[in-house]
Amino acid sequence: MELLASIGGASGSFLSYVVPFLFVLTLVVFFHELGHFLVGRWCGVTVETFSIGFGRELAGWTDKKGTRWKIGWLPLGGYVKFLGDSSAASTPDRESMNKLDEAARANTLHAKTVGQRAAVVAAGPFANFLLSIVLFAGIFMFVGQTITAARVDEVKPDSAAAEAGFQTGDIIRQIDGQRIEGFNDMQRIVSMSAGVPLSVTVERDGEPLTLTATPRATEITDRFGNEQKIGILGIGRNIEKGEVEHVRYGPVSALWKGVEETWFVVARTGEYLGGMVMGQQDTSQLGGPLRIAQVSGQVATIGFDALINLAAILSVSIGLLNLLPIPMLDGGHLLFYAVEAVRGRPLGEQAQEIGFRIGLAFVMMLMVFATWNDLVNLRVVEFFSNLLS
Repeated sequence: MELLASIGGASGSFLSYVVPFLFVLTLVVFFHELGHFLVGRWCGVTVETFSIGFGRELAGWTDKKGTRWKIGWLPLGGYVKFLGDSSAASTPDRESMNKLDEAARANTLHAKTVGQRAAVVAAGPFANFLLSIVLFAGIFMFVGQTITAARVDEVKPDSAAAEAGFQTGDIIRQIDGQRIEGFNDMQRIVSMSAGVPLSVTVERDGEPLTLTATPRATEITDRFGNEQKIGILGIGRNIEKGEVEHVRYGPVSALWKGVEETWFVVARTGEYLGGMVMGQQDTSQLGGPLRIAQVSGQVATIGFDALINLAAILSVSIGLLNLLPIPMLDGGHLLFYAVEAVRGRPLGEQAQEIGFRIGLAFVMMLMVFATWNDLVNLRVVEFFSNLLS
């Protein structure tokens, strides 16, 4: 009975991670591929397959225009395959295209103008950004936002804040030109800016004052026991009764807040990726599907609105990642199309093939690296090391 109880508990815990993970990832991937699909159809491209997940088909149907909609057994992504593609990455299948009649060939993605092809490719990331805006707007409109004035009530000795010249009573108004509405806004920017100098405008005795502060990378343990490195200034806030305000926004204001929130995630994610390439950011924070599953399950225990917020953040990240100028990704296709627009003709097949192979190798290395980080953070590597020692 004890063994059965253990198995039952493990399966329940497994489901508590898998279900939120599948919900978040499926939502984000579906809208990404839907962007490609809708603009492709609008441009007159024949869509052969719309798949959520990879591998063998578990379920599916064919619509009136001949597109096969299906769910694959490996739910770690998805793809739209157009007529004339040799793979889900939209690499052209010349042999297959040569067998098509003239009318069918005109409906392939590769027969369209550079502008149309670029629009189809860019539609995926654009759909991700649009989804994030809508999800964030929904949170601001239906859940609201808790606001506490960004007042400095404590400056810890020998901290980054003390070094920058913060004083008790300062009210933080802006960071790097971004308006600060509450203490949470300040915390969020600072936590994602470890080692990055920030221009902070404070109000002191009714007058504006600009300080330069560099948050220090500090390892903390969150409420779920996860260890992570974030930026810390070393200031505290003592919340008194009546100082907390809960605000719900109207449709227009919520939509604008959704745009601002999406841009914030885009900017901070771009800064992190750039810092990682330059060796200025901690690469151990880069996670893969296992980390996403872990975080999804943990966030789901907080509430559905928190899970929706995670989906919005993940949607931005996937949209931005796909815009990187790496062959195999949407950004790589856009790079090829830009070169074609400048040259007046596409790159040669051999050059494109080499580019796609390099892109595939890079993506695979990135996946392996992210998965290794996941295993380390989940202490799987430590477990097996102790087991073998």
